Amino acid sequence: MSLTSTAALADLTGPAPRDDGLAIVYIDASLLLVNKPAGLLSVPGRGEDKQDCLARRVQAEYPDALIVHRLDMATSGLLVLARGKAMQRRLSTQFANRQVDKRYVAVVNGLPPLASGEIDLPLAADWPNRPRQKVDRLAGKPSRTRYQVLSHDPVANTTRLALWPDTGRTHQLRVHLLAIGHPIVGDGLYAEAGGAACAAGERLLLHAESLAFAHPETARPMAFCCPAPF
Repeated sequence: MSLTSTAALADLTGPAPRDDGLAIVYIDASLLLVNKPAGLLSVPGRGEDKQDCLARRVQAEYPDALIVHRLDMATSGLLVLARGKAMQRRLSTQFANRQVDKRYVAVVNGLPPLASGEIDLPLAADWPNRPRQKVDRLAGKPSRTRYQVLSHDPVANTTRLALWPDTGRTHQLRVHLLAIGHPIVGDGLYAEAGGAACAAGERLLLHAESLAFAHPETARPMAFCCPAPF
């Protein structure tokens, strides 16, 4: 499937949200959690116009803050940063070993046939259409997403889902939901494949709502929740 350059750039262009101060959810000497707004890069991109990002905004106030994981520019929600390289290594290990519980909320087009389910489809980069990803049953990396229906709006024909990604592939939730016929509302990057309902809305309706992990210094269990703004 071909993709126009305009669609391909939809996820990477446009002005970042105004810097009105950091929405810090938690902070201590080892880490901090921030509620990232939609439309802001997690880390700097390529080009002078893509240097504004969450990591740099945080580092302007907390110079020792280091990125541990990322959210898509279009996705809002909880992002954890480590304070110092030792804490970064410890937190990164938890993410790499899948010891972090992540829960997202999304609004998708249509109504999935099951109240809950699992999407197990391998994903790979769609090289001719970067930054898009695609289902690739031959060369793709194993990718698994669990979902549960939270509510359905029959008038708008949309469904609110809770999502648990068991793996952390690029655009995993977006491509998995698109692949089963229920694209996330407002996903301009995949609008060509998802149709008008996919492109509708001012933003991608995907939010990283909760994170749970062990404190990198004390090993104390920590859990945070930041409700979706939609």
